[in-house]
Amino acid sequence: MALSLLVLTDFFQPADHALAYADALAGAIGAQLVLLHVRRDSVLDPEHFTGRVDTLSQEAIDLALASLTRELAAPAVAEVAHGQVAEAVAAALRRHQPALVVLGHRNTNSMADELVSTAALDILRTAPQPMLVVPTHASPTVPRRLLLALDEETFSLGAHAVLVRHLLDELHAELTVLHVGSDEASATAGTAAAREALERTGLALDLTTGLRTLPLVHATPGGGILQAVAGGGFDWVVLVARPRSFLGGLFHRSVTAHVLLHSPVPVLVLPAA
Repeated sequence: MALSLLVLTDFFQPADHALAYADALAGAIGAQLVLLHVRRDSVLDPEHFTGRVDTLSQEAIDLALASLTRELAAPAVAEVAHGQVAEAVAAALRRHQPALVVLGHRNTNSMADELVSTAALDILRTAPQPMLVVPTHASPTVPRRLLLALDEETFSLGAHAVLVRHLLDELHAELTVLHVGSDEASATAGTAAAREALERTGLALDLTTGLRTLPLVHATPGGGILQAVAGGGFDWVVLVARPRSFLGGLFHRSVTAHVLLHSPVPVLVLPAA
């Protein structure tokens, strides 16, 4: 099965860093890259007021994309779309059916979660797709230790399951299931239930590295996940985002959003069916 990674680029540093990370990842798993640049040329786009919308000509964009593509080790193609990012990504997903959408994340630690608007959050709302969000200081290395932060509920990845399983197989990474509880009893019981829920999906079948578990006591799930990552023992955090996590006005208060905005390592978001 040939894998492809859809990488958003806007010629700002976070996007360039995410592209370098995606290039290293693609080389390790034998994937090709699809670079997508979205010309946000609507005058109603709120990003016009932040200075993060480029005003380059089409010729300049084509030259910049050609330059980026030449520097990549993995095979790559580039596309230009117009309008809002989420809608452009949704259209690209239909054309290419990538295993992942990869995008950079600029530092928002100085802002309240409720005030942050990022492409990742918008895409999850409008076109839920497995997504890797790369913070600017993450080293472009192949992940070998994945932390799967799960609740105790069963889940299905639906149509994404085959591609996600193939991605995990290609990574040959060690998987650790984390469940955060308010006390030791709930953390232990929840971890056992989370492991069983993962095994039912088939994502952990035939793991050569085994499947580890990590029960953790913390006041909040998001805080517990970030605490586990802060120890430096993991290369990625993997979250299963249920529809209630990214639909509606409470999105910014969800565990998914909190970890996306503050994790020091890349976050792989898997939308539940």
